[in-house]
Amino acid sequence: MTPLTKTNDFGLLLRLVPYIQRQWPKFLLSFGLLVPVAVSFGIQPMLVQQGIDGPIKNGDLEGFRWVCFWVLLTLVVRFAFQGWQSYIVQEVGQNITADIRDDLFRHVTQLSTSYFDRTPVGKLITRLTSDVEALGDVFATGAVGILSDVASLVVTTVFMFSLRWDLALLLVAMVVPVAGLIIYFQHEYRKANFKARDRLSELNSIVQENIIGVNVVQLFGRQRLNAQMHRRVNEEYMEEVNRTIFHDSAVSATLEWISLVAIAGVLWIGGGQVANRQITFGELSAFVLFARQIFDPLRQLAEKFTVLQSGFTAIERITAILNEPIEIRDPEHPQSLPADGRGEVRFEGVWFGYKPDEYVLRDLNFVIQPGQKVAIVGPTGAGKSSIIRLLTRLYEPTRGRILIDGVDIRDLSQTELRRRVGVILQDAFLFSGTVVDNVTLGEDFSLEQVMTAAKSVNVHDFIAGLADGYQTSVRQRGTNLSGGQKQLLALARAAIRQPRILILDEATASLDVATEYVVQQALEVLLRDRTAITIAHRLSTVRCSDVILVLKRGELVEMGSHDDLVATNGLYASLYALEMMAA
Repeated sequence: MTPLTKTNDFGLLLRLVPYIQRQWPKFLLSFGLLVPVAVSFGIQPMLVQQGIDGPIKNGDLEGFRWVCFWVLLTLVVRFAFQGWQSYIVQEVGQNITADIRDDLFRHVTQLSTSYFDRTPVGKLITRLTSDVEALGDVFATGAVGILSDVASLVVTTVFMFSLRWDLALLLVAMVVPVAGLIIYFQHEYRKANFKARDRLSELNSIVQENIIGVNVVQLFGRQRLNAQMHRRVNEEYMEEVNRTIFHDSAVSATLEWISLVAIAGVLWIGGGQVANRQITFGELSAFVLFARQIFDPLRQLAEKFTVLQSGFTAIERITAILNEPIEIRDPEHPQSLPADGRGEVRFEGVWFGYKPDEYVLRDLNFVIQPGQKVAIVGPTGAGKSSIIRLLTRLYEPTRGRILIDGVDIRDLSQTELRRRVGVILQDAFLFSGTVVDNVTLGEDFSLEQVMTAAKSVNVHDFIAGLADGYQTSVRQRGTNLSGGQKQLLALARAAIRQPRILILDEATASLDVATEYVVQQALEVLLRDRTAITIAHRLSTVRCSDVILVLKRGELVEMGSHDDLVATNGLYASLYALEMMAA
């Protein structure tokens, strides 16, 4: 992906208009403060000229004091209003940054699972943090600051021409090529900054991947290899950052050199005019100050353009995420599951592939009756987990439809679907918070309801035995709990929602025998009078299922009870025989 061209910059800024409108009164106030700041800045050389050619030349001490008073007043006005404006702009920038961060986070959490399959987490974190901060700098120090510098340039130019048009023309003539150089260097800075942020995203991805997989890194001795990979990307990032520093420094150095040339030119030409009595010494002094004043805003403009270019890169990268379509959406007029429904699941001609024309499920047709205990088995890669992802609408079928109690799941709101379809995974994910927080997950359940749900699946005693009972703190990802304890909390999490359908994705595969026995007892209670779908690799755990679905390469090749499937001597019988031999 290449950086946007300048013709697209205006379009990028338009994307920010809704956020700016929320802060419009403060923006207008900051714009209004530009006038006194610019006038007080531009009039100072004129006051110096008046003081030199008037009171100082004539020995008028009282008049000189008044000139000093007006110079001091312009300084006070300038710094007071400039400080006020800076505070307002910083506040507006932080408010806009917070709004964008909220919208970006909300959008990311609504994206489909397929987006996260193809996007490294480290890159997302970079965009949610450093890119948003860079965008905030556009408002805090860039956009309004640029207008302030432009206003100072315009006012200073007006005062220069009102005093001496020839010397003013000399200074303005030197500004034009400088502006061209600034534009060139900033364009190069923009390209280097875009590449630097891409390298930073890769760097964060490597760090995030290695932290999550630190156990594997250590067990297999990959520290040196991974360090080399990190070093390579880190050096690439450093090279791109150095390029941004070079172009930024080139602007500052060029401006400093040309401002000195401008002062020298004013002294050369103006000094000759003073000697020939064509201008006064006060006017020459004023233009020396004008030469400094006209290049100071240019220098600040260059610095702010650097911030602005970083901001444009950030806007582009953030916009790319905000433009990602939310593939799984609620219908405009969602239906409700029938009140008397008991959890029938029907797959009708379902095809699905993670990539176009690479199907992992092919023309699936089956019905799970209410209250049935169904197991889905098959070799690795047969499509077992894909069925669960489709049923919970983490993905959409490519073709066909899935119905629960006669209602297409695409006609249901995601909230109702996921309340009616409970899922217990092999590795229960817990958030930082209390036990109650991890059972309710932010929904409006009382402590009594939590306790009732825990008791219904025989989990209450375990929770009560924790250090602080239901208020026990759970660390991020539940690292202070064992695998079995996390599974017990997952059971309580499902029980409190009273789902019609319960999905078990190898829920006991990683547990020891004693813990598995406890969890299985809780599951027996939870599965009572519910439709249950179990994904299993160990066929011995599904022998008591009412129906077993056997998948092979995305197709349903066998269906029936354990005894019937063994008798047919097909794929299931072969898999079961292999398992028994290995036992």
